[in-house]
Amino acid sequence: MGVPYVPIVGLVGTDLLKRRDDMVIAVDPFDGKTKSVVAKALRPDVAIFHVQVADRHGNVSCGYDAEVVMLAEASKHVIITAERIVDQLTEKEATGAFIPAIQVDAVAHAPFGAHPAGFAGLYDPDRIHMREYVLASKDDAAFEAYLRKYVQNVKNHDQYVEQAVPLEWRVPPRATGS
Repeated sequence: MGVPYVPIVGLVGTDLLKRRDDMVIAVDPFDGKTKSVVAKALRPDVAIFHVQVADRHGNVSCGYDAEVVMLAEASKHVIITAERIVDQLTEKEATGAFIPAIQVDAVAHAPFGAHPAGFAGLYDPDRIHMREYVLASKDDAAFEAYLRKYVQNVKNHDQYVEQAVPLEWRVPPRATGS
């Protein structure tokens, strides 16, 4: 958005400011009386979003409603991973939030890119994999083994999908005759 700070109504009187050096109380410059908290605007170097569909130009249909457009505008660079890539996508065709190509630096095709979490309308969370993750996270050695298996020793996204995503999710259902 390019603004240096953002006013936040409702934090005046809380102890949050004791722990934050990026927020201060300021007087409304228009009425000279009302106090509000102003927070230093965030300017991320990179924002990465996984979305439903993007086109090869960088136009994005998120598939969900969120404040992603504002975050994309605030970020220096935006990288998109998408379940599907199409030739062209317009805002009119978008489902959920739409990010225009001018905001996007790179697009990568990443089917099952939200795995092991789910993606609304496309696939559910992988409960078996999530259970494996939770169990591994309880022990340092087990978590290191998990990271080696699913992150460090995986050469690319396709290998991750083949190794981690259930086969029945990856194979489209066959049409049956009547």
